[in-house]
Amino acid sequence: MSMATLVTIGEFSRMTHLSVKALRHYHDVGVLEPAAIDPYTGYRSYDATQVASAQVIRRLRDLGMSLDSIRTVVASSDLETRNREIAVHLERMELQLEQTQAAVAGLRALLAGPALRPAIEVRAIPAVTALTVRQAVEAADLVEWGTGAFDELSDALAAMGASAAGPFGALFPGDFFEQERSEITVFRPIEADETRPLVTGRVRLTEIPAIEAAVAVHEGAFGDIDRTYAALGTAVAERAIGVDGPIREYYLVSSLDTDDERQHRTEVCWPVFLTGVEQA
Repeated sequence: MSMATLVTIGEFSRMTHLSVKALRHYHDVGVLEPAAIDPYTGYRSYDATQVASAQVIRRLRDLGMSLDSIRTVVASSDLETRNREIAVHLERMELQLEQTQAAVAGLRALLAGPALRPAIEVRAIPAVTALTVRQAVEAADLVEWGTGAFDELSDALAAMGASAAGPFGALFPGDFFEQERSEITVFRPIEADETRPLVTGRVRLTEIPAIEAAVAVHEGAFGDIDRTYAALGTAVAERAIGVDGPIREYYLVSSLDTDDERQHRTEVCWPVFLTGVEQA
């Protein structure tokens, strides 16, 4: 029988490049248990065969994986379970990389000089009957929440056998931008003659009121939509025609249509008092 090769926590730290503090924490949260604990002193000892597991843990932490996920990977004897957990994290990292690349591209565009002001028109937007989902949302959770809400609207539309009367849209109250949290409404207009009562999950049938708005179309990724907001807000302020009310977005071309963000088109509608202002 082979004997276990036990080493102190300090020796194990040097062997794995994991600090003593980290090893104690990993023990406390059940990620990496010591091979033995002295019942009198409480000193931890590790088996040399645990080095490989510690090296895996260190690399997964370097990749930003949560300790809960690492615990699942290390504890599982099922290869499929381990691979699935790692694949989910890698997909999350790829998304973060895409977001970082978009942020870098946006910053470079800003450093290159002011963007051309997009075409802005002022028009009346009629009231519509729409399927809606409404909920208080944190700014950091908006994209994930919105994706799920749009899926619910699509499912409800199909369940009704109804026809959409326009693209998906959303209403953003002013305090959403000021406080990074507010009640957001996402909606999908439907044909007026298909308004039979419907309640399914969070989906409700609601009238989206008519407004007068200054409108500009944002082209490209959402990471740069603040530039369109800035141009639109400036035009409204210059003419002193702004009024209270939620800003609307209509998703003319979105991730539901194509993964190519360069093709995305979002119509931004800033509420105004219509005074016969010409296009900017």
